[in-house]
Amino acid sequence: MTIHSDTKLGHVRLRIANLEKSIHFYKEIIGFPVVQQHGSEAHLSVEEGEPLIILEEIPNAKRLPERSAAGLYHVAILLPDRASLASILYHFADKQVRIGQADHLVSEALYLSDPDGNGLEIYRDRDRSDWNVDSSGDYVMASDPINIENLLTEADEHSWSGLPKGTIIGHVHMHVADLEETEAFYRDVIGFETVGNYRAMQAKFMAAGRYHHHLGFNIWAGKDVPPTPATAVGMTYYTIKLVNEQEQNDLIERLKQANHNYRQEGNTLWVIDPAGMTIRFV
Repeated sequence: MTIHSDTKLGHVRLRIANLEKSIHFYKEIIGFPVVQQHGSEAHLSVEEGEPLIILEEIPNAKRLPERSAAGLYHVAILLPDRASLASILYHFADKQVRIGQADHLVSEALYLSDPDGNGLEIYRDRDRSDWNVDSSGDYVMASDPINIENLLTEADEHSWSGLPKGTIIGHVHMHVADLEETEAFYRDVIGFETVGNYRAMQAKFMAAGRYHHHLGFNIWAGKDVPPTPATAVGMTYYTIKLVNEQEQNDLIERLKQANHNYRQEGNTLWVIDPAGMTIRFV
């Protein structure tokens, strides 16, 4: 069974080493308002309601060597339009922030990391009519350089005023221990469709509703790597927003048929995937 086409992602919870330092970064560099702060955590969002990112300070948090465990590669923040991407690019230049960038054909993306090395992508989508598929049904993507001069014509030099309304978590990209096992779990149990099987780059992209990807998986940290421990900085969980109660019931049935453990708390399901990452279904 395929998961509902309107399935989206919700907030991501990140473990960090210093809350004050991280709040400054996410507020002043990325442009998130802090909508709630208490104890060792802060909630970041651009609109009222559910946060997009929750930061949690972990005592004596370790930072693992890059690409040494299964876990977060990056959280991708989707902007509502190209002008917003141009505006934040001007802002990064003003702040002298070093970034990566790529034109993926389906999108244009900027890359950076937070103070703990948690990867972030900030991107805008091209119109779906411009997305192409190959003979296998995979979306045609690339990592070409962005036409920066053309992008910057979309916004005024000092127009940045933080992340705009309409900003959401577009996708989450993760290091995993086994690509085939991960794909089978998310396809056969969770219900996502593989929309990109990129063998040359050892990655698979999966989505609901033929999006270019809600979830990205790679084995760039190595095959059979262990999960990121809870004592290290990284991702605690990410959220998948089911569209209705029937979708949740169907998911529970598939989990039972697969003999895959889950925990239910009211309307929330907690599931750990084959790579050891926690998924929060709401």
